[in-house]
Amino acid sequence: MPSVLSPRVPLTELHCHLGSAVTPAIMWGIAHAQGIRLPTKDYWEFREMITVSGRHGRSFDGYLQLFHWTELIQSSPLAVERSIYEVLGGAYRKNNITTFELRFNPMKRNRGGEQDLDHIISAAIRGMDRARLEYPVTPGIILCLDRAFPLALNEIIVEKAIAYRDRGVVGIDIAGPESDAFRPAEYRALFNRARKAGLGITVHTGESGPVEEIGEVIRNLEPSRIGHGVKAAYDPRTMGMIRERGITLEICPTSNLVTRVVSGWEEFRWIFEMFRRHGVRYTINTDGPEMLKRYIRDELTTLGRLGILSVEEQEQAVAWAREASFATRPSAIPAPRRAPAPQAAVEREEA
Repeated sequence: MPSVLSPRVPLTELHCHLGSAVTPAIMWGIAHAQGIRLPTKDYWEFREMITVSGRHGRSFDGYLQLFHWTELIQSSPLAVERSIYEVLGGAYRKNNITTFELRFNPMKRNRGGEQDLDHIISAAIRGMDRARLEYPVTPGIILCLDRAFPLALNEIIVEKAIAYRDRGVVGIDIAGPESDAFRPAEYRALFNRARKAGLGITVHTGESGPVEEIGEVIRNLEPSRIGHGVKAAYDPRTMGMIRERGITLEICPTSNLVTRVVSGWEEFRWIFEMFRRHGVRYTINTDGPEMLKRYIRDELTTLGRLGILSVEEQEQAVAWAREASFATRPSAIPAPRRAPAPQAAVEREEA
């Protein structure tokens, strides 16, 4: 019996950060085109600097520190547009990913207010539209709030997401290190407003923080998806809440191994067994394929080869991802824009 999913099966990626999804060679070119002064003039040292290696990225905080340079390099409309275009095209060519949701925090790309947020978001939409013209992909943008931001700044991000919800922004997320300082209840009204506006809701939780936070997030923010959420496997009550509310988990195996959130593949074997027992839906994602040097088919292949997920379970995870996608909902797909008719044709119609 084969253990590997057929490469002909189109995939859906739901959890991928723009800051960790662009190839180092493209990031190198963008940095030089913008005149960004890098700490090294050697490409290979630069590649080592923005990807997971033996020297860094082997802890949760260490992994987050890798985003310093990638977010700086992507901090302009031109950089964001090219980055999103390259990610979507590359994902289709390399992995046959036909539905792709990319998430990023626009305030971490406006250089402390120097760049206009509307220009950053519009550039992201242009990159997405360009990719849609060239490849058979259904993309969507998720705007990330940050746990370390004051509520007022996160409110601005939500307002921008609502303003661009008919242009390809399909949802919101809140990311950043989990801590006791984060109070999900403070965000209840804000997330309700986003939901009523038609945006999808996903939240990073159950990754590095306490399992108790997952329940607080579910009760207060009512997400339809949870980013990571692996800690839920350790609490039957939390698993019950996830199942009963039809929440889908966005699992990123290699990311959780690199950050030591999960100790190894054997622990993942147990985690997926808990998901089976409790009837919890999950999807397989990368978190950031280029930074982690790991593509979504690599994840599925490893899970199959190790006997953690059968081919049928891999196919089920792919189907769940497609069903849970914010980008494929009818309200999320931008209406096609008709090109203006040639002047001669207009004159004939008027005549």
